[in-house]
Amino acid sequence: MVVVLAGGAIMSVAMGTRQSFGLYLEPLAGGYGHSLGLIAFAIALHNLTWGIAQPFAGAAADRFGPAPVVAAGALLYAGGLSLVALSASGAALILGMGVLVGLGISCTSFGVVMAALGRAVPAGRRSMAMGLASAGGSLGQALFVPLAQGVAQQSGMAASLLVLASCLVAAAPLGVLLHQAPGPGEMAEPSMPLREAVSQAFGHRGYCLLTLGFFTCGFQLAFIGTHLPAYLTLCGMPASAGASALALIGLFNMIGSALCGWLGGRFPQQWALGWLYLLRSAVILAFFLAPKTGPVVFAFAAAMGLMWLGTVPLTSGLVAKLFGTRHLGTLFGLCFLSHQVGSFLGSWSGGLIFDLTGSYSLVWVAAAMAGLVAAALHFPIDATSPHTSAAGPRRV
Repeated sequence: MVVVLAGGAIMSVAMGTRQSFGLYLEPLAGGYGHSLGLIAFAIALHNLTWGIAQPFAGAAADRFGPAPVVAAGALLYAGGLSLVALSASGAALILGMGVLVGLGISCTSFGVVMAALGRAVPAGRRSMAMGLASAGGSLGQALFVPLAQGVAQQSGMAASLLVLASCLVAAAPLGVLLHQAPGPGEMAEPSMPLREAVSQAFGHRGYCLLTLGFFTCGFQLAFIGTHLPAYLTLCGMPASAGASALALIGLFNMIGSALCGWLGGRFPQQWALGWLYLLRSAVILAFFLAPKTGPVVFAFAAAMGLMWLGTVPLTSGLVAKLFGTRHLGTLFGLCFLSHQVGSFLGSWSGGLIFDLTGSYSLVWVAAAMAGLVAAALHFPIDATSPHTSAAGPRRV
């Protein structure tokens, strides 16, 4: 139980801080003179950096344990936010928000925390434990978004970023609580060099489909998390509507992540993922077409929240089911790279398309259509583990 609570706390600070970034678009543009496109690119770059660094952070945690990785990541994350707060230059924005934050969050989020839980929790309870830890990330969103907005309104954007940086420094020691002795499942897994495990994963058709489909999750969440506050302002709603919507997403995802973790322990995880992507597409398209009123925004935030991070326990649980937990940090990290390429494009394309057209319409439609493609990729996944199949993995 301690490892689940520690994982949830780390995820709460890391993901809660990240989900507040959409609140800083207008303050950074108005206060520091950055273009919306440059700010969106910096936020997009941290997603890409996160994705590229995630397999290495996961491998480091697999090799040395999560404690030093979490501590280093929390300090890098805090340093990136502090750099953005204390310097108005474009270079500081790119280095701080784009690079340091990306490196930091790769060490304090899914790839490290979920792998630690996968090793510490028996297979029968693994999906639920991962869902609860993901719910911790959502609790952080519900807590940190209002905190960030409140401090920004009272003391300015720089003070708000520095408060978030202080919370990350305080979370740095929590990685010690994630360290557990290998469970019986990991001890029973065949010993395999990392290079061979990676080769086996990319030779498995199900893993490749899962990795391709994860791109959509990143695209949808990064676009909404980054641009929803600005979109609602364009629709004539008050500035507080965006913060309230992001907080509601986090609040409802506490339920959704735990529910998805529960579903993943009782039904084929690839089927649960397919239905989740279909429902997301329907909700996104309905919101885009509906008039923007308070009840509509509330309903959208609640519905998206139920599906927000639910992909993570399902995806990481499916990777663990296919290949075990010995190299889970690395293999989930490689899968997560696809997610973060989608995040990069979701954040950046929102700002780029708006700068070119003065509208977010094309990106809303693209986000809805991408969900249909992801569903089509997940339903046919064969979840047979190459460790247990006499025929070996299916080849692409």
